Amino acid sequence: MSIVFKDITKRYGADPSAPLAVKGISFEVPKGTLTTILGPSGCGKTTTLRMIAGLESPTSGQIIIDGKDVTTLGPAQRNVSMMFQSYALFPHMDVVENVQYGLKMSHVPKAEAHARAVEALKNVGLVGYDERLPSELSGGQQQRVALARALVLEPAVLLFDEPLSNLDARLRRAMREEIRSIQQRLQLTVAYVTHDQAEALAVSDQIIVMDQGIIAQAGSPQALYEFPQSEFVAGFMGEAALLPGVAQADGQVALGPLRISPRTTVNAGAVKVAVRPEAWLIGAVGAAGLAAKLEKRAYLGSVYEYTFATELGPIFVVSADLANPLNPGSAASLSLSEHGVSVVQAV
Repeated sequence: MSIVFKDITKRYGADPSAPLAVKGISFEVPKGTLTTILGPSGCGKTTTLRMIAGLESPTSGQIIIDGKDVTTLGPAQRNVSMMFQSYALFPHMDVVENVQYGLKMSHVPKAEAHARAVEALKNVGLVGYDERLPSELSGGQQQRVALARALVLEPAVLLFDEPLSNLDARLRRAMREEIRSIQQRLQLTVAYVTHDQAEALAVSDQIIVMDQGIIAQAGSPQALYEFPQSEFVAGFMGEAALLPGVAQADGQVALGPLRISPRTTVNAGAVKVAVRPEAWLIGAVGAAGLAAKLEKRAYLGSVYEYTFATELGPIFVVSADLANPLNPGSAASLSLSEHGVSVVQAV
């Protein structure tokens, strides 16, 4: 089932002069795909998710799920299941009771509810945990129970609100892979809210970046990372540095002593060049490029992080060359690879 938003606005409270939390957004989550709604705190992403769930009503516009206008329908009438970051497991119920609770409330026969709960637990890799209490589980296991509880209802649409924020880095990676795998295997239609860019890039078919209640850009993960259309998206998708440049009449962009051939057409004049830390190439002092002096170095195991002083200001560089580390105070020359460099019009 697809999800379609048509010119949706949301204002909290009855005062018509109150600011809009969501400002006339339109988008589609195609059937069987995972769309991530990404953005900083307060951008409207959770409000958008809650409107899909029926937990909030839009001020204007239409919400259509599987071709049906559900704008005025409550959560129970939408065949939508939502998984919260708090998991919200019942502490006095064992795992299988937690998972079958929604089926019980829907008056599904006890034997069928139990069988479906056991199958849902199998789907999330929790065979043999039926009689454990939530307090006896790790954070990752509790999250799998919450996921099984959402899946057992066989919803047309599955919603996630910051589902991985309570987990450590290793568990986050494992669970995002698990969620993506289940979504693809069961062909679920999923809307997923996060503020974590790496998480969004890893799980999504489509990413919608929101900023102050509007959609700043929507598209595939690769499109948003490599072809941002604004300073905000360029800066938000990864750790891009936004540097002032000048687009010239011949189509080249001057960035200090460097010359860049943009992959999209830009108007002559002031532009911003978004450069990812991995796009910088470190050369020997005196080579063609941007003269640089190393100020800081950090060893992260798989990479070195360097901060160079340059005429463009501090430049943050990630280098996978572990065999030839630079020492603070070293001089170098910086140039740019083609990947990880985007040019956007200056605001």
